[in-house]
Amino acid sequence: MANIPTYLPVVAAAIGPQEGRWLMHRRPEDKAHGGLWEFPGGKIEAGEGARAALVREIAEECGLEVDPAQMVEAGFAAQDPAQCDGGRPILLLLFRCPAWTGEATSREGGQWRWCTRGEIEGLAMPPLDRVLAAQLFV
Repeated sequence: MANIPTYLPVVAAAIGPQEGRWLMHRRPEDKAHGGLWEFPGGKIEAGEGARAALVREIAEECGLEVDPAQMVEAGFAAQDPAQCDGGRPILLLLFRCPAWTGEATSREGGQWRWCTRGEIEGLAMPPLDRVLAAQLFV
């Protein structure tokens, strides 16, 4: 039992499709996985539900308002604890977000782009986001 890891829960949004495109975020160069493309989202804070965390994170990162009532679970990916260098492994939960209002703007750095499925499959992405993309487009 001592070897059971405590995962860090993180949420991500598959916002779209908008004319066949999904919103992707390129991480700032000075952050972990800098320069790589990801589904936007972030950490779930203590006492916060997954949907509430995603609503908050998307508003903070790009100014969009996503509708939690229309979010649908789309997949998950878990980091191998052996590859964490002593840190907590990440458990990344993907939600499909078909309803939103506003225009994506960079509020915390990084870059935003609407991408087709084919474009997403060709992006340089962190390993867990790559797993999520494969689950989203099955």
